[in-house]
Order: sequence, then C-alpha cells, then structure tokens
Amino acid sequence: MKPTDLFNDLQSKVSEALRNSPAKDIEKNVRSMMTQGFARLDLVTREEFDVQSQVLARTRARLEELEARVAELERRVGGTPTGGA
Repeated sequence: MKPTDLFNDLQSKVSEALRNSPAKDIEKNVRSMMTQGFARLDLVTREEFDVQSQVLARTRARLEELEARVAELERRVGGTPTGGA
C-alpha cells in the first residue's frame, strides 16, 4: 500500500467518523448559541469600527484646527483665552 493510499484511507475514515458522530450537532448548537449571545451584545463589525475611527480622527483634527483659529482670533482682539477641557 502506498503512503498516499494510506493517508487517503485514513482521511476518509476520519471524515466518516465525524459525519456519524454527534460532533457536527454539537458544533451546530454551539454556533447557534454563540450567534444568539452575540446578537444580544451591542457589537459592531470591524469595518464599522474602522469607519468610526476615521471619522473620529478627522473630527479631532478639525477640532484642533478650530481651537487654533479661536486662540488666534482671541489673541488678535486682545481677549483672554478661555481654558480648554
């Protein structure tokens, strides 16, 4: 018997054993439980997270720009700058 034949035979026996075992049902039930659990949580996809991170980065940059403009305008009119939080 060739090693490849032995490997193929072993692979088919393992596949058959898994098909006939309760492992497939257990996997299906665990997936279902996890899906239901995740549905109850307030989760977002990685794509949504990345988009919101980019929006936040742009918003922070814009805020810094506006703070600098306000500080410059206050300096020009001689007003006292207000402290930022």
